[in-house]
Amino acid sequence: MTPELTVLTLSALLQVVQFVLYSVAANRQVGPDVAAGPRDEKIELTGTAGRLQRAMNNHFEGLILFTIAVVVITLSNQSTTVTQYCAYAYLAARILYIPAYTQAWTPGRSVIWIVGFAATVIMLIAALI
Repeated sequence: MTPELTVLTLSALLQVVQFVLYSVAANRQVGPDVAAGPRDEKIELTGTAGRLQRAMNNHFEGLILFTIAVVVITLSNQSTTVTQYCAYAYLAARILYIPAYTQAWTPGRSVIWIVGFAATVIMLIAALI
C-alpha cells in the first residue's frame, strides 16, 4: 500500500472518530428519544455538538477531493516524496481541525483548513505534471 493510500485509510478512520464524537455530543444535547426518533423535523445543534457536526461535514467535503487525489496518484503510479508529505499534511490538518473548530480558534481554524486544502491541490497538480 502506498503512503497516500495509508493516509486515506487513516483519514476515513478519522471520519469515523468524528462521527462518534458528534453523535455522542448530539445525543447529550437533544436526548436519546429525539436522537433515536424519525427526525421528521430538522434538529439544529448548538455549541460543541453543532461545531462537531460542522467539522465532520467539512471533513466529508475535503475527503472527496483528497480521495480523488490519492486515487489518481496511486493509479498513475506517481507517488513521490512531495505527494507523500502532502498526504501527511492533509491528515495532520484534518486532525488539528477538530479542536480548532470545536474551540473556535480564530484565525487558526482557517489556517489549518488552508493547509489541508493546499496539500490536496498540490497532489492533484503533481498528478498532472
